[in-house]
Amino acid sequence: MLLLTQLDGESLLHLFSFLDPESRWRLGLTCRRLRGVFLEPSLWPLLRFRSPAELLRGHFLLGPALRRLSVCWHSARVSRVCNVEEWAQSPLQRDICAKHRHAVSRLLRRASQRCPNLQCLTLSGCGHVTDGDVALVLQGCPGLQSLRLENCVRITDWTLEAALGAPALRWLQVDFCRNVTQAGLQRLRRERPSLALQAERSADMIPDEAPPCRVSGRTFRKLPWH
Repeated sequence: MLLLTQLDGESLLHLFSFLDPESRWRLGLTCRRLRGVFLEPSLWPLLRFRSPAELLRGHFLLGPALRRLSVCWHSARVSRVCNVEEWAQSPLQRDICAKHRHAVSRLLRRASQRCPNLQCLTLSGCGHVTDGDVALVLQGCPGLQSLRLENCVRITDWTLEAALGAPALRWLQVDFCRNVTQAGLQRLRRERPSLALQAERSADMIPDEAPPCRVSGRTFRKLPWH
C-alpha cells in the first residue's frame, strides 16, 4: 500500500488543493514533509474568510502567490455590533468587538507586506477596517485591480483619495459605506473617469456623528475619526 508521504511533490500539492485551510493545517502537523507542502506558496492563490473564528485560527499562508483575498462577515451578530458607532456601543457590544477588532487590520497589514501580486480584495461587513488599512494594501500591492468594500462603516473619502494614486485599479465598489460622501465620489469620477465605480446607497446614508460633549458649560462637537 502506498503511503501518503511516498507521493511525489506535485501529487501532494494536488491533493492539498482539495482541502480547506484547516484540513491543510492539520495534515501539515503530521510530519515535516507534509508541513513543507502546507507552506508551499503556490497552494494559496485564494483566501476566503466568512467569520472572525476562521480568520483568528491562522490556519493559512500569506505569500506572493495570493491573487484574491475575501473577508465577508455576514453574521447578523457581528455586523450589527461592529457597525454601531464606538461611542454608542454598550459594554457587551464592546466586549464582543474586542475579540476580533483588529483581526482584519492585521491581516491587511500582513498582506500588504507579503502579497505584492494581490489582484482582488473584497471586504464585506468589516466594521473595524479603516482608510489606513485599505491604503496600506493599495501601496503594498501595486497590481491590485479590484477593490470591493461593502458595509464597511469606517471607510471614508480618504479611501477614495488613496484610490486616485492606484494606477492599476480598474474596479472600485463602496456599497453601503455611510461615511463616503457625494463630493468624494464626484471627485473620483472626475479625476479617474476610466475607473469603474459603484457606490450603492453610500452617499445617501446618514454619516456618523459623535454626540456633543460639554466642557465647562460649553458644548463641543467631537471630530469624526478617519
